[in-house]
Amino acid sequence: MSRFVFSLAMNAEGTRVHQVNARDSFDEDLARSVLTFAREHRAGLGEDPRPFEVVPGFSHPGYDFDALVAIQPDIHGYYVGRNEELNEVVVGVFPAYVREFSGNETQEEAFFRFKRMLNAADMTRGAMPFLRMKFDNTRTGGGSEGDLRGFTTPDVLLRELELLEGAPGSFVEYENRHGRVWRIEWNGSWTVDGEAREHAPAPAEVLETLN
Repeated sequence: MSRFVFSLAMNAEGTRVHQVNARDSFDEDLARSVLTFAREHRAGLGEDPRPFEVVPGFSHPGYDFDALVAIQPDIHGYYVGRNEELNEVVVGVFPAYVREFSGNETQEEAFFRFKRMLNAADMTRGAMPFLRMKFDNTRTGGGSEGDLRGFTTPDVLLRELELLEGAPGSFVEYENRHGRVWRIEWNGSWTVDGEAREHAPAPAEVLETLN
């Protein structure tokens, strides 16, 4: 399939395999660089790897990536249903951005973000910062369900902040990768983390908090 290119390299011991996938974006030099970095740092080969094992310091000319991430078979599932034995020895790796991960993701959170949000097989992708949010808007009727903050994207966060003004009793609460939480409310005037403000935070200010 010309759209998909899968590149693999064995670890030094010949017991595990690193695999990097590309969809409509294959760059042989980048793939080689990813696999070389993964082998040198034994990415994902420890005894108790995290759901997302983030190895900072990766770079490649022409790209802005600053990390490499390794994922285990129960997250990537590359060969599930086709070759279970191979699936169990493959460690998925992909170039990434440090600001995309907290380092404390649960197995379920890592699975959701890898499958639904990160688009890891796109070698030309930009960063998808770690961002969890809950909100309620009395004017639009929009809001999140339950008390927990759910994963979302920066464009959704900025859109809901724009819609706050003119909706008394409404709020947006969001969390970045460091666990820092901001709560922005509108009740005839703006309140940010309990402090009154004349204006809502500017989009650039909000995006800066996601680094």
